[in-house]
Amino acid sequence: MIPRYSRPEMVAIWSPETKYRIWFEIEAHACDAMADLGVIPRENAEAVWKAKDVTFDVARIDEIEAVTKHDVIAFLTHLSEHIGSDQARFVHQGMTSSDVLDTTTNVQLVRAADILLADMDRVLAALKTRAFEHKDTVRIGRSHGIHAEPTTMGLTFARFYAEMDRGRARLVNARAEIATGAISGAVGTFANIDPRVEEHVCKQLGLTPEPISTQVIPRDRHAMFFATLGVIASSMENIATEVRHMQRTEVLEAEEFFSPGQKGSSAMPHKRNPVLSENLTGLARLVRMSVTPALENVTLWHERDISHSSVERAIGPDTTVTLDFALNRLAGLIEKLVIYPDNMLANMNKFRGLVMSQRVLLALTQAGVSREDSYKLVQRNAMKVWEKGADFKTELLADPEVTAALSPAEIEEKFDIGYHTKHVDTIFVRVFGES
Repeated sequence: MIPRYSRPEMVAIWSPETKYRIWFEIEAHACDAMADLGVIPRENAEAVWKAKDVTFDVARIDEIEAVTKHDVIAFLTHLSEHIGSDQARFVHQGMTSSDVLDTTTNVQLVRAADILLADMDRVLAALKTRAFEHKDTVRIGRSHGIHAEPTTMGLTFARFYAEMDRGRARLVNARAEIATGAISGAVGTFANIDPRVEEHVCKQLGLTPEPISTQVIPRDRHAMFFATLGVIASSMENIATEVRHMQRTEVLEAEEFFSPGQKGSSAMPHKRNPVLSENLTGLARLVRMSVTPALENVTLWHERDISHSSVERAIGPDTTVTLDFALNRLAGLIEKLVIYPDNMLANMNKFRGLVMSQRVLLALTQAGVSREDSYKLVQRNAMKVWEKGADFKTELLADPEVTAALSPAEIEEKFDIGYHTKHVDTIFVRVFGES
């Protein structure tokens, strides 16, 4: 991913230096286990660890690979340059390249997941703070983009919190599912390496041995991991889209923080655009772009092919780096989002009480009017608000068929906003638990 949408900690996970360091640890831990089992001499295993403080020369490895056309062999050759060819002769004993490559990929994905979980904690904390801040801030709820009935800004934040919390739970599960390693040799039969070597290496790396692998770790695990990131990205876009709507000039119920000196347009000095939300929408598309290739990687020929390899070299770093950046941008957006409660009330009252139509409808049915006739009466008066700018309550009070069923006081009571917010506390307990 380009530096513009990258954060150093996540980028570092995917650097060649980090990759080669993990490769080294896998090989060194495997040598320890084989020495414990008496397969190789202890002094050879100890000699490998002499390279533990070595900074592996990426350029040199690339130079060797240009000849060998094999990245793992190039690394092993470079390692032997540091510890001596005789001491290195038992390195990679009974192993195959995928043992190193797949186990490393999973270590990297686990580390990436840990960063993403921390990112999501920041997003969740921001959403929770804003939810309680605006628990009772009334705004109009919309369906199909049209005014529906009153809700609160706190409920909007709480809804996004619950969605992101589900995403976090999915990521915890995806992390657990991807945290496997395989040191099982060619076609995964352990013919040339003891399963106890795999157990030792995985324990040292914080992984669980893959119950059964071929020459590769099954890619359904990776498919679920990237699918989870895709769902999180969609939830992120869901929030961003709401902000984009709220910042529209005709709405202006909230807007992204506009810092001193910031400029919204090269041509129009008055502009304050929802650039962060729009950026998040685009980044969500990039994250989701990895999902289909990850699903297609599940299908491999027989015990191994490398059709998945080129895909994962791209989507591993690109997807995690992008989502890491995006989640932090989202958290900052939420933390600094400017809310306009007065505009929310003004928008809700724009159509002069029209949003209370369901309460009147239900009251008429409870007063003995058929639902069909009740709907007709309410809609008849509602259309005058839409078409003529009339006041809904005034029209109802002037309609003899309505007042025949409901008294003026009963009609008046149906316009109490508090009726719509009476269960906000109940919903908050469901989402956030008892305070």
